[in-house]
Amino acid sequence: MAILRNDADKTLTLLTKNTMYQMKVDDRGVLEHTYYGKKMEYMDMHYYVECIDGASFSPYPVNDKTDDRYSYNHISQELSTSGVGDFRISAIGLRNTDGSYGCEPRFVSAEIRDGKYSLNGLPAFYGDEAQTLVVTLKDTVYDIYFHLYYGVFEEYDLITRSVVVENKTNASIKLEKALSLTLDMPYGSYDMLYFHGRHTRERILERTRIKHARTTVASVRGASSHMHNPFVVIADKNANEDYGSAWGIALVYSGNFEITAEKNLQEKTRVVAGINTENFNYEVPAGESFTAPEVAMVYSANGFANMSNCFHKAIRNNLCRGKFKNAQRPVLINNWEGTYFDFNADKLVSMAHEAAKMGVELFVMDDGWFGKRDNDRCALGDWTPNEEKLQGTLKSLAERINAEGMKFGIWFEPECISPDSDLYRAHPDYALAMPNRTPQQSRHQYVIDMSRKEVRDNIYNQLAKVLSSANISYVKWDFNRHLTDVYSVELPAEKQGEVYHRYMLGVYELLERILTSFPNVLFESCSGGGGRFDCGMLYYMPQVWTSDNSDAIDRLKIQYGTSFAYPVSTMGAHVSVCPNHQNARITPLKTRGNVAYFGTYGLELDVTKMTDDEKAEIARQIVEFKKHYELIQRGDYYRLISPYPEEESLFCAWEVVKPDGSEALACAVRYESDACTAPEFLKLKGLCENKWYTVNDSKEKYLGSALMNAGIKIPYNFFTYPSTLFHIKEA
Repeated sequence: MAILRNDADKTLTLLTKNTMYQMKVDDRGVLEHTYYGKKMEYMDMHYYVECIDGASFSPYPVNDKTDDRYSYNHISQELSTSGVGDFRISAIGLRNTDGSYGCEPRFVSAEIRDGKYSLNGLPAFYGDEAQTLVVTLKDTVYDIYFHLYYGVFEEYDLITRSVVVENKTNASIKLEKALSLTLDMPYGSYDMLYFHGRHTRERILERTRIKHARTTVASVRGASSHMHNPFVVIADKNANEDYGSAWGIALVYSGNFEITAEKNLQEKTRVVAGINTENFNYEVPAGESFTAPEVAMVYSANGFANMSNCFHKAIRNNLCRGKFKNAQRPVLINNWEGTYFDFNADKLVSMAHEAAKMGVELFVMDDGWFGKRDNDRCALGDWTPNEEKLQGTLKSLAERINAEGMKFGIWFEPECISPDSDLYRAHPDYALAMPNRTPQQSRHQYVIDMSRKEVRDNIYNQLAKVLSSANISYVKWDFNRHLTDVYSVELPAEKQGEVYHRYMLGVYELLERILTSFPNVLFESCSGGGGRFDCGMLYYMPQVWTSDNSDAIDRLKIQYGTSFAYPVSTMGAHVSVCPNHQNARITPLKTRGNVAYFGTYGLELDVTKMTDDEKAEIARQIVEFKKHYELIQRGDYYRLISPYPEEESLFCAWEVVKPDGSEALACAVRYESDACTAPEFLKLKGLCENKWYTVNDSKEKYLGSALMNAGIKIPYNFFTYPSTLFHIKEA
């Protein structure tokens, strides 16, 4: 059993293959968090968190005749609330029917169910092999219930958590804060690893000590954003890839979020995660409920690599959905950097013709195919093919591409609208805009109010018409700006604090509708590249365009940071032209290919301008990528050398290994040059110590223990940005 209930101890214990999570109902009915860490034999762990000393002006409840040393400000809680004596960061902020601010949840019941719970209108992990625990708490004064949902995936060491707030009073209440997670950590010194960035420089690892000041990772952009990712790692201060405790926390949500950590006066650390509280104020009418997004957690006693691989497997198998989640996806070419807006059908077909000869399987027509869209200043929202530019119908273009032996894909940006568009002229109210204020533009466009069903219906009907009109196998769903002027004409003044979240619910509803109607289309998420790379979007689309920066050397840090939570199979990665369009760097074509292998390999250039030698190299790469496809996409992933200077290496390196250790593929890329370079050896991971292996089909044999403890020499190539691929297999 993954969930144990001990009524004598009043404990509830969640068990995975290697971890244990426990909570206890104390003598006052408060649900305390007692333990989350390495799996042990069962015992009541309350002693580990019990603390009634060091009050330091902390108030205490008196209505249950407790002593004056018991305070909400000290105890480890499963659901932290504001207004009643806990001065730490809290998860729930609730305005009651009488206007008072505060609540005191007490235990009511616990129910164990087979299978994983689902969330109405929100993405969530799924699986019949999981178990669900539902714990119900009730406020001491009002008929307000808090249903805590826990999902337990034993094999992946994954535990999920969500909160449903149910209003059984006779009047509306207001949620001013509705975070999904409270995690009170034991005494100790912890670091937070988070992944910041900007457009073309997403998910750059930073590590900081959690101190008594609050450390927050957040977005108020209406999207998870390029700037921060809704995933963090809380770790022992000495933890690394292979050693120490690490708690990974991922929010399954794509809108405004916050993850905050704080050490309190008693040296305990609390972490909360969920919807960002800025401009959030949600009414829950009498008899209705509010559901907070899901949080997924993995604990590893053996460092970051183990934690990452648990997330990778769970995301691949129990978050991504549909026929493509584990299918071999086609090698594609996207015309964007090859042509930008300057193309017609003949140009696209000529690119497809050359790409097909190299083994490319899917041609994707990017921005510029609809309305009067010859630049980024117009026509978003007018999803009608420009038949003059396409030299015929969309169907005829798809047929021409198909005749080259290739599938056909298309680009959309359904969530945005151009002021210069027929849709905006007909429905200016479709755009988010505040009364009496000129709305902000970004990329010469506004954001559509996806909280409104009428708007979603319009967009759905346009997209469905296009997707039904031709043999379309792939959609790139883009979102190239963030939300401002957040106001919906359909909501009264007192409900405008709901628009951000209602917008995200609307996007999810539209995606669900489109995917249900077109299950045979492969969807890829994009938001100016990697501006919405999160578990929420992966529930609908199994891959994300990792970054608009396709430079192989910059991608070392981008894909390195992304890999802490997200599997290779979700990362869009393409070979692009040199000099690179984002930074003008010149990188060998082989290195560009080796980096792109560890993602959904494709091309982003004009193949008609390539030399015969370059075309031959791409053809070789496609054969090599397909040869190792299953290993790359489904192997255990190890970060061997980080791309940061503190590693005192000139290389970045990583590896994928079959779970049984029989085969591996490693890549080392030199991102710095140095004269008279000393030799470097790459220490592999995940192999069998006592088995013999060959490397790149050489005659020499190596013990697995030698390859892991001594390593394999990285060849030195006297040119800029070389890379080496190592194929290791049992001899």
